[in-house]
Amino acid sequence: MTSHFRIGQIVPSSNTTMETEIPAMLRAREGIRPERFTFHSSRMRMHKVTKEELIEMNKQGLRCAAELADARVDVMSTACLVAIMSMGHGYHRQTERELTEVARANDCLAPVMTSAGALIEGLKILGARRISLMAPYMRPLTDLVVSYIENEGIEVIDSICFEIPDNLEVGLRDPLKLVDDVRRLNTDGADVVVASACVQMPSLPAIQRIEDMLGIRTVSTAVCTARGMLDRLKLEPVVPQAGALLSGT
Repeated sequence: MTSHFRIGQIVPSSNTTMETEIPAMLRAREGIRPERFTFHSSRMRMHKVTKEELIEMNKQGLRCAAELADARVDVMSTACLVAIMSMGHGYHRQTERELTEVARANDCLAPVMTSAGALIEGLKILGARRISLMAPYMRPLTDLVVSYIENEGIEVIDSICFEIPDNLEVGLRDPLKLVDDVRRLNTDGADVVVASACVQMPSLPAIQRIEDMLGIRTVSTAVCTARGMLDRLKLEPVVPQAGALLSGT
């Protein structure tokens, strides 16, 4: 008998990538494993990736959690890393607690996670101590992300940011440009490369290419989110051509 799972995401209104890359990974998994997935989202309004808009967007998360609870999803995750990391060190844990309370109050027993927490979790699964990353944010927000990750005990050797404030424009960026961009990134001594620290910056087609080119394990926040979802569903964390974290080894 085939098992079916409902994937729930709390998505910024201008995000077009997480509803593309998460389904792409899990559809690819369906080609090699029996489980099947459907995808369900609730949206928070946000246009520009600024601290002010991120604060306002975060206030809508509890409503979104209640809406996804009504769909009885099997796992629930936020789909915006910088909205969490810009709020202060360790904030993903507070967000996960608050969203879980809303889900339980609405009779939904799904595990609740955040994409921000998933990145930290994925890096720790890989045993990463030193990483290099790329992000689309303006430099001040990128520095907050770097500080957040380092507070979790992982050194960031180098970071490149593309300084794109418009979230829709971020989603239109060619993911394969990252294969060239990474050549400018200092990866000497890095355990892991984060090809996209942002869930809106497309990267999935580049993950395996970068990993093979550099010989360094490569992830994105979307890849880490997919891994976190599979772990919470107690499913084998394997997706073809999505890098070491989803290799099943």
